[in-house]
Amino acid sequence: MKFFLQKLKPLLKLNIDHPYLLLFFSILIAITAGYFASNLKVDTDIANLLPEDHPNVLALEQLKENVGGETEMQVAIKSPSFEANKAFAEVLIPKTLELYYQRYQDVYFKRAEYTKNTEFIQNNALYLASNKELEDLTKWLQDEIQQAKEEANPFYFDLGDEEEEEDNRAENFQESYNTLVPSEYPVNEDSTIMVLKFFPTGSKSDIKYLEDMFVTYDSLITALNPSSYHPEMEVQFGGRLKRHLEELTSIMNDVISSFASGIGSVILLVMLYFFIKKYLHYRKGNNGEGKYSVWSHVIRIPIPVLIIGIPLLISLLWTFGLTYFYLGMLNTMTSVLFVILFGLGIDYGIHYYARYIELRSGGMNVEEAIYATNEKTGEAILVSAFTTACALYVLMFADFRGFSEFGFISGTGIMLALFTMLYVLPSLLVIFERFNLILFSHDEEFHNISQKRYPFARSIVIVGLIISGVVIAYSGNLSFQYDTGKLEPKFPEYEKFRAVAGQVNDSNKRNPAYIIADSNDEVEMLVAKLNEIQEQDTVSPTILSIESLQERFPSTEEEEDEKLEAIARIRGLLKDPFIIDRDDEDLDKLRRASRTTEPLTLDQIPDYLKSRFITKDGEVGRFVIIYPSVGLSDGRKSIAFKDDVGEVRLENGKTYHAASTSIVAASMLDLMRTESPYMVGATFIIIYIFMVFTFRSFRWSVIAMLPIAVGLLWMFGIMLIFGLQFNFYNLVVLPAILGIGVDSGAHLAHRYRDEGKNSMWAVLSSTGQHITMGSFTTMLGFAGLIFAAHPGLQSLGVMAVIGIGMTLLTSITFLPALIQWLEDRNWIRF
Repeated sequence: MKFFLQKLKPLLKLNIDHPYLLLFFSILIAITAGYFASNLKVDTDIANLLPEDHPNVLALEQLKENVGGETEMQVAIKSPSFEANKAFAEVLIPKTLELYYQRYQDVYFKRAEYTKNTEFIQNNALYLASNKELEDLTKWLQDEIQQAKEEANPFYFDLGDEEEEEDNRAENFQESYNTLVPSEYPVNEDSTIMVLKFFPTGSKSDIKYLEDMFVTYDSLITALNPSSYHPEMEVQFGGRLKRHLEELTSIMNDVISSFASGIGSVILLVMLYFFIKKYLHYRKGNNGEGKYSVWSHVIRIPIPVLIIGIPLLISLLWTFGLTYFYLGMLNTMTSVLFVILFGLGIDYGIHYYARYIELRSGGMNVEEAIYATNEKTGEAILVSAFTTACALYVLMFADFRGFSEFGFISGTGIMLALFTMLYVLPSLLVIFERFNLILFSHDEEFHNISQKRYPFARSIVIVGLIISGVVIAYSGNLSFQYDTGKLEPKFPEYEKFRAVAGQVNDSNKRNPAYIIADSNDEVEMLVAKLNEIQEQDTVSPTILSIESLQERFPSTEEEEDEKLEAIARIRGLLKDPFIIDRDDEDLDKLRRASRTTEPLTLDQIPDYLKSRFITKDGEVGRFVIIYPSVGLSDGRKSIAFKDDVGEVRLENGKTYHAASTSIVAASMLDLMRTESPYMVGATFIIIYIFMVFTFRSFRWSVIAMLPIAVGLLWMFGIMLIFGLQFNFYNLVVLPAILGIGVDSGAHLAHRYRDEGKNSMWAVLSSTGQHITMGSFTTMLGFAGLIFAAHPGLQSLGVMAVIGIGMTLLTSITFLPALIQWLEDRNWIRF
């Protein structure tokens, strides 16, 4: 590391000789980078955390290209009167479609979904029934006729053996019929709630558009005065589109609030620390005899923050400017890295500045103190930053973009913070010294701390090892939070809306996955294969039903003839004398549904039925739709569904991949769960290699790494005690904790080796303060997330604070005790 410092010494001299010039260009570059950084947006879709070439991601992109990816705005109208709801809806729809957005020079909404023309399909429902459904109906009618014949026999006696089977067939018919022939109006069972759908012209990623749209729509609802249609009428609007806006707004609020609280706390801590440290030493010094009053020190309280904060801010602007060009977007996990990097980067400035004022207090002039600080502390923070950055850069090799993007931004931020602390901060020291804004006193006592051994060394080591052993024994009880619903923020307005709108068309067919086949024959093969998977998976089935338009709508003349013959058979059975006059609701529906005598065209099929099977070009798509039978908010069930249908191999050797955001999210969760152990292991290896390279000693490398190993175990212990769980948000911070945690051990080990034996107490009195301050500032950077509204970000903050806190605790207790214990036994080698 000394090699790098030596090579960059001319840059350090430039800080001393031309501080204003260097600072000017640094700030100029920062302003330029800041302009680009301000254009970064946050992508909240966790499905986008998978690599772009992942098979399920490619399948989802293909689906969007063929079908589109519209997210509608819903409007729920509620009152005791259906007629009042209908009247309001028929006024609202044209008014909504007329709303004009000046920024787009276009209307806000392109179309609305309201009534469904069901009369045609009521007369031709059987034409869209699958072959299996027609076979079941035929058998059911035959059984009904046989039952009627038997009941006509005067000697018939009902044993009730087949009643349950017949009831199931009737229920299956009713379910299929309701799918084909829904209610004409989008209402709930008692017709007191009506839900309209409007499809926006703008993108849901355009936050300004969404904000303007909802404000404009709220004004429209108010102007229409719903209570004039019925005194009890309530109108709500939004749905998932509004929830999307609320989530984005919530994350941005979390970023701003964590930024304000985290950075505010860090600044306050740094000001107080250096004020107390410098004032006490000034008063102790031999030239601190009242020349400067306490008020002279008070007005200089912001000076350390400016000296450390300006280079740090420059590095952050550089970092996010580079992020704009490299990634172009932030995700939910990386959106809070600005405040986290503030807490991380300031650590190097604290070490540098603290050592500088120690050397200045020892009598060195400005230039000597800068060169000495760069040589002594510079090497330690260079090792620390390189180790931390490389540990984070390891994450870039992960396919899970939550890891890789977090690793790039945080690793780059640390390297740039290191650079500005070593080669921009000195220019500020020179400038502030010229104006006598930094007060010192020559303090011999400051540099001659009494030699004192670290107390209770053996006991602390034994207790630390016992605690670690207990945690290892119970580590099997650590758990992972698979319920993604618990990691998402709750929005009361959305929950209230869903409670009302969810009563309309509350079907158990949700979150379907799609497979796009290359031919109609392969659609049939896929349906057959998926049916086989469904039948085989009897222990924990994840497939509810499988649908395709090709299965329902005949595409050849031969298929048309077969369908019409099957309908004719059913029509003939319905005319059987034993049931022709029976007054039965199901039979009446069948009589009407079996009127088809000629092939139908696709244009005759209502949009509400064919829309999910039609491409954006208006052609019949070769889609296979798979509905899950399990709730996909549970990550384990979501992964099980993905394992069942995510990849389907046909007998002809061709492989298809299912497409849906749930499938992609399950693949992301599975990938992250698989990669996490490798990322943590790789981080350990990288850190160890750097320690060996730095200390050139196996023994000292292990000693320096002990705080992160023992600290990690103690963190697991805290998790076990308080029932904390890992999740896909906080797992990303584990490698970061390792990279950050090694900082403390590296600094203490370096300083101890510089000072020699019997110096541990003196090292803790100086460097121990600095690493404590550095860890506290880092913890405060993460601590702002603890108060975030987003549970996932909150868990990330909690995990980081506990992890860094435990590595700090082991650094100032277990590590010094171990070194002292080894020193007592003469096992220390320098």
